[in-house]
Amino acid sequence: MSGLSGRKSVAVALALVAALLGGCSSKMLNHAPVEDRGTAGGKAAPVAMDPTTQAVKQPPGFENAGKPGYYTVKPGDTLIRIGLETGQSSKDIARWSSLENPNKIEVGQVLRVVPPAAGTARPVAAVTTTPATPASAPVADKAASSAPAPAPAATGSGEDEIAWIWPTNGAVLAGFDEVKNKGLDIGGAAGDPVVAAADGRVVYVGAGLRGYGNLIILKHNNTYLTAYAHNQTLLIKEDQSVRKGQKIAEMGNSDADRVKLHFEVRRQGKPVDPAKYLPAR
Repeated sequence: MSGLSGRKSVAVALALVAALLGGCSSKMLNHAPVEDRGTAGGKAAPVAMDPTTQAVKQPPGFENAGKPGYYTVKPGDTLIRIGLETGQSSKDIARWSSLENPNKIEVGQVLRVVPPAAGTARPVAAVTTTPATPASAPVADKAASSAPAPAPAATGSGEDEIAWIWPTNGAVLAGFDEVKNKGLDIGGAAGDPVVAAADGRVVYVGAGLRGYGNLIILKHNNTYLTAYAHNQTLLIKEDQSVRKGQKIAEMGNSDADRVKLHFEVRRQGKPVDPAKYLPAR
């Protein structure tokens, strides 16, 4: 009897274990399925790509890199500097490049620095952009209101077609050097008049270019720009047309070690020696 009783006990124990396992299995099978948030409409979720194989985001305009008429932004560039280096108005570059915010450009971005189509360049006297924000230097409103009639558009691009004059009467403190000095430094006293070296249109007024202080940039035709730096007072506004000899600023020492005018002539954006263009004294 004891053997039979022992076998029955083992059978009962096995039956209990089987019942327990069956119950667990039933519960597991009847449990609500885990929600698969990566599927929709029965489609399998896409497999995540290795970050190293994902496409790298390219800067705006990258497809135009290296093409004629385009400029690739380098570290330290600003739209004002790019305009000076390419001989164009920074506002024109922003418009040609369809920039939503001209103050935000990124390294590697490619900008258009020529008009979108041949023959669409504006004459220097045309006014199509909005007025600039006030410059950091004091600006005399009466100068703008009493400005002469718009200058006629310059024709051609040869240096012989522009009759240059000296922008101020002081002595030359430092001559042109392609590496150290991209123009002439001309001495004088604070408040001395600074005049336009030729007819043109104002494409920049302000202090946004490091090393130049309160700066004026004039565009004379499709070839030449002139720059007038370190002024204490700016007497003209952006998009204004000016005549040769018109007073545009007063000499100062903004962002400079002494009172002086730094004067540049740029031919297609490249600095050239102003002394070769200005009349002999």
